Amino acid sequence: MKLDFRRLINKISPPPNWRLPVLLLLALLAGLGGLTLHLARATSYLSDDPLTCLNCHVMRSQFATWQRSSHARVATCNDCHVPHDSFIRHYAFKAQDGLRHAFMFTFRLEPQVIRIKSAGAGVVRENCIRCHRQLVEQLPMYKFAAATPRSGVPDKSCVACHAGTPHGRVNSLASVPMVRVPSLTPAAPPWLMQPRQHAAIDPEP
Repeated sequence: MKLDFRRLINKISPPPNWRLPVLLLLALLAGLGGLTLHLARATSYLSDDPLTCLNCHVMRSQFATWQRSSHARVATCNDCHVPHDSFIRHYAFKAQDGLRHAFMFTFRLEPQVIRIKSAGAGVVRENCIRCHRQLVEQLPMYKFAAATPRSGVPDKSCVACHAGTPHGRVNSLASVPMVRVPSLTPAAPPWLMQPRQHAAIDPEP
């Protein structure tokens, strides 16, 4: 059965008197959607730049503690908090976690102290072992698991012993009140900000 696109378009098109208002409404919705994506810096979430985590002000303490840790020289946020075993799982987890964060921050439901969820803790454990495999395999409990396969790999979380790595033990919004972190770039284009900057520099008498 051949699909007649012209008949389909005519069927879903509004009446002639409503076509212009509908087109204007769709253009308005598209413009608002594009503006929302721009203000939210949506494309930054496709990168591995740690500055992306600063898009939400509640992550200032997490960024500051990471930036001043030894991990800052060798690992980004995604290196620890996103799975790396497959391309599909990597971006599926990133999208799921990002949508949950966006919902929480948009409706101001975030807690004063951010605690990692069980799914995120499992991913962090995977990445700890991925980066430190040579060291982990020397631990007595892993040597025992290798010698006795029936016992399996011990289900011991790395942060049970290394709880302060790399974010410290206190991550509330008030834990680093005076810390210096990079500021967000203005959402408005430069040409729109120039008159305001000139007015601030040379105020009228």
